[in-house]
Amino acid sequence: MPRFSTRTAALPALATAAVMLMCSCSAGAGSGGAGGEKDGGANAVKSGQRLTATLGTAEDSRGPAPADPDAQSGGTVRIANLNDYSHLDPQKIYAGESYSTSLLWGRQLTQYQVVDGKPKLVGDLATDTGQSSDGGRTWTYHLKDGIAWEDGQPITAEHVKYGIERTFGPGFELGPTYWPEWLTGSEDRTAAVKKYGGPKDGDLKAIETPDDKTIVFHFPEPQSDVPYMAAQSSSSPVRKDKDTGTDYDVKPFATGPYRIAEHKQNQSLTLERNPHWKPETDSIRHQYPDRFEFTFGKKILNTAQEVFNSRGAGADTVSTKNEVPPELYAEAQRDPKKKDLLVAGSQGAYTEDLYIKNSRVTDPEVRKAIHYLFPREQARQVLGGPRLGDFATTLSSPAVVGWKKYDLYPVAPSGDIEKAKEHLAKAKDKVTTLTYAYESDAPEKDRLAQVLVDAFAKAGIKLVTKPMDKAAFNDQVFRGDAPYDLWISTNSVDWPTPSTLLPDSYHSKLDALANSTRYSNPQVDKELERIATIGDAQQKAAALIDLEQVVMKDVPVVPFLYTSVTQFRGKNIGGAAIHPIYGSIAAAGLYVKKS
Repeated sequence: MPRFSTRTAALPALATAAVMLMCSCSAGAGSGGAGGEKDGGANAVKSGQRLTATLGTAEDSRGPAPADPDAQSGGTVRIANLNDYSHLDPQKIYAGESYSTSLLWGRQLTQYQVVDGKPKLVGDLATDTGQSSDGGRTWTYHLKDGIAWEDGQPITAEHVKYGIERTFGPGFELGPTYWPEWLTGSEDRTAAVKKYGGPKDGDLKAIETPDDKTIVFHFPEPQSDVPYMAAQSSSSPVRKDKDTGTDYDVKPFATGPYRIAEHKQNQSLTLERNPHWKPETDSIRHQYPDRFEFTFGKKILNTAQEVFNSRGAGADTVSTKNEVPPELYAEAQRDPKKKDLLVAGSQGAYTEDLYIKNSRVTDPEVRKAIHYLFPREQARQVLGGPRLGDFATTLSSPAVVGWKKYDLYPVAPSGDIEKAKEHLAKAKDKVTTLTYAYESDAPEKDRLAQVLVDAFAKAGIKLVTKPMDKAAFNDQVFRGDAPYDLWISTNSVDWPTPSTLLPDSYHSKLDALANSTRYSNPQVDKELERIATIGDAQQKAAALIDLEQVVMKDVPVVPFLYTSVTQFRGKNIGGAAIHPIYGSIAAAGLYVKKS
């Protein structure tokens, strides 16, 4: 179940900090605006420049990675994040910032090469992004020469196979489920593990390794997006003799430019250079610093103050998980020296939406009225202002391959009360009361709730607010029978194509965790089933993008923001930029500037 899609909207990978929990998710593909603010800092990019990831060639996949002309070698980069990583085991990682940071010590079959903010999918361990045959049912990868583990032993196709086989096993339920589902032709992981239960069941016949450098995947159905899926951390190799079970989640064996020297959970993580990593095999990563030292637990406000004022180790410190605290943002905008320490950009293929439970709000006319009632401008302002993102009119983000701009029900950012009343008058089901659930962990979320209450009251609707702590919100709101009509959540994809959006969130057969709005349209179901048989990636993407507008005519959700993020770096940290796929500062590009 994709962490980047609404299938796990309760646990978003990366979202605007003012709206949702900041952690990562699979998955966007754009490089875009710092909330529409064209002066958002030296590292900010102009709003609207959201770039989709293209497929690179075998030549693009060769190392070394394109060099940063300003990069320096040596020194220690200090990364201060509020929380430690939930998972370091590559088959369990399912959050965008975790994906990004794990590139320091881990490699996959494919990965995103980023040059001047533009992402390109290339071969990582593999020589290219894969070769398909049999209408997209068979995919073949060849491993590069010279790739090795941290102890110098060569990485083999069998190691890749074993890593993928682990995704079927117990304990990996919260990781990506594509390998189990696609390799067995199952609609969900539960059905997949009944056919194969992981390495304990022996060899998985759907994966062949005819030699140490070749791996062949056989899928029962056409799969056009294997190159993108092969970039997920779940595609990382694992050596059976180094698989320490649950301990592997604390200290995995390295294949990237760094290896884990020490990990004290919830306290610190120290990386040192991996002497067996060869830059000529890697078109993605660099090995600029000598060390990375992560610390966890300090309040992000305190860390940001140290960074902006260069106190203590602040000049050499960066945060890859956390955003600039709202109370410091305005001050940083006014001070040119502090403003230069802001790192802003699009969060890739994320949108923030107002979700409507269609099984409770069954009349499309009422859902259209909600669309016109929603005061986007006021909502964004109380949450933090334009830096949070640009107003959205589509379900998918402009970062998605094949995206088309549309606005089916144009409305001013402040809303349109009279238009809302017109649709309420047409509704067969008269609605006088709706319920809005939200996480009450920040004062701005309480302010947003009041903004919505005031807006809905203007149309004669009493909006009952249900503030909840995070655990209760995640546990209760997404249940099919939960008595909540509206909530705000993240909508996204696991990689920059539309293939994990509608199919994984809008088919009526999906459960409430997947199809949390309980959307149901037989015409859409039928078309999704037809599209699933398309083996050509471009044709499949085009069909899904066209179908999106059919879905949105029913207004299952109200688009709100194409989200942006603003983070911060110390004055001695170079190479800090928001990763256009993973939506946070890319640790693999950082270096220490020489004084």
